[in-house]
Amino acid sequence: MKIETGEQLLEAMRDYQIPCILAAAADLGVFENLVATPDSSDALAERLHCDLRAVTILLDALTAIGILSKEAGQYRVPDRLAPFVQENSEQSILPMLRHQATCLRRWARLPWTVQGGTPAAPGPSVRGAAADHASFIEAMHVVSREVAGPLVREICPDKVRCVLDLGGATGSWTLAWLDAAPEATAILFDLPDVLPLAQRRIATSPHADRVRLVAGDFYTDPLPTGADLVWVSAIIHQNSREQNRALFQRIAAAVAPGGRVYIRDIVMAPDHTRPPAGALFAVNMLTATQAGNTYALAEVRQDLETASFTDVELVRQHEAMHSVVRARAPHA
Repeated sequence: MKIETGEQLLEAMRDYQIPCILAAAADLGVFENLVATPDSSDALAERLHCDLRAVTILLDALTAIGILSKEAGQYRVPDRLAPFVQENSEQSILPMLRHQATCLRRWARLPWTVQGGTPAAPGPSVRGAAADHASFIEAMHVVSREVAGPLVREICPDKVRCVLDLGGATGSWTLAWLDAAPEATAILFDLPDVLPLAQRRIATSPHADRVRLVAGDFYTDPLPTGADLVWVSAIIHQNSREQNRALFQRIAAAVAPGGRVYIRDIVMAPDHTRPPAGALFAVNMLTATQAGNTYALAEVRQDLETASFTDVELVRQHEAMHSVVRARAPHA
């Protein structure tokens, strides 16, 4: 949106209100409690251990903006929205709502972050730090589940033997690669507390016997060897360029000679103002990481070349997180 008047500027400023309402509802469990059965504010306040006046105001606001319906003092989630806010629905976006709530709390501290240069951490949500982390991991599946298959089919090279999915989370991209490369196997590498989430999703897929789960930290632990393709999905933005150079060195040591690395991320214009979604995401990294940022193709190329990768090219351009950079590891 191009802002040209004072009223437009104020309207943009007021846009925080609805996200705050949604964040509160997602964190407090309002949606799950009103999907199956309508209920009163009195009953919901008691069940959620919340103040009655506050819950009533929140429910009325959610109704006013069309998220809930209200009839005879009973609130409910409309049928059209129920699949998106149910905990175990295949269409659920609840984890991403909760992760965005975490982002919102960080962004509210932005003046202090800019002043000090490091995140002014607001602390965990009312659900606790462990629940926030689980929501983040599941949120990555929410944003990947529709795009992963088509994107991987678009870029998948011939004769892939083994894919190393670095920081593979719940396995959305691992499974997409195995769909696209039916003769390949995969290694999903992520932190020990993430692997059970991956195991649950992969166990119900047709590719369970083609995936090896390996626990580790890609900043400190040796990476699994033997893959001829390394998938680095939505990782480099959380790092400084120095951290990315170190990571690329580790990948170069692990990938098969002549193998390829594919990097899915935001790719910025040289002046770092386009695409707008990338410039805003850089602010998100400012609020959430010690040194993260979004990077231009020339920067990614330079960092890959320090690890002896060659043939660096942008093979897919996207306005947000789904650009893809490809490079080749040196032959032995």
